[in-house]
Amino acid sequence: MRHRVQGRKLKRTASHRNALLRNLSVSLLKHKRIKTTAEKAKELRGFIEPIITKARKGDLHNMRLVMDSLKDKAVVKELFTDIVSHIGERAGGYTRITRIGRRLGDGAEMAFIELVDFNTLVNDRAAARKDEKEAAKSEKAAKEAEAAQAQ
Repeated sequence: MRHRVQGRKLKRTASHRNALLRNLSVSLLKHKRIKTTAEKAKELRGFIEPIITKARKGDLHNMRLVMDSLKDKAVVKELFTDIVSHIGERAGGYTRITRIGRRLGDGAEMAFIELVDFNTLVNDRAAARKDEKEAAKSEKAAKEAEAAQAQ
């Protein structure tokens, strides 16, 4: 029985799994978006989000804890300067997983995992949709006001 057993084994030993998550984390922070299997992406999300939360605090102790997890000085420096400034006051949910279908060779489900505030294409589309909704709402309110005045 697997009651209350958390995390995925990903068919790897504990040390191999930790190395995999560290490498995926460094790649994600370096490139802001990576393509991997959906299961690895879901596991990576649980690994990277607490690291980003520690980086948001910005003190020396948390920098050392993050450095202990990632082992890449340049990426940790970028995390504490560029990435944290982009994230701002976001209260969690720093990553987005987008499923993209199955891999041809073995049929594994693939996904993109990305840092939310760094995908300008999706953020621009969301802002445009929000503006369209607000315009439609104000247009509807104006029509209702005209109808009310006509009566």
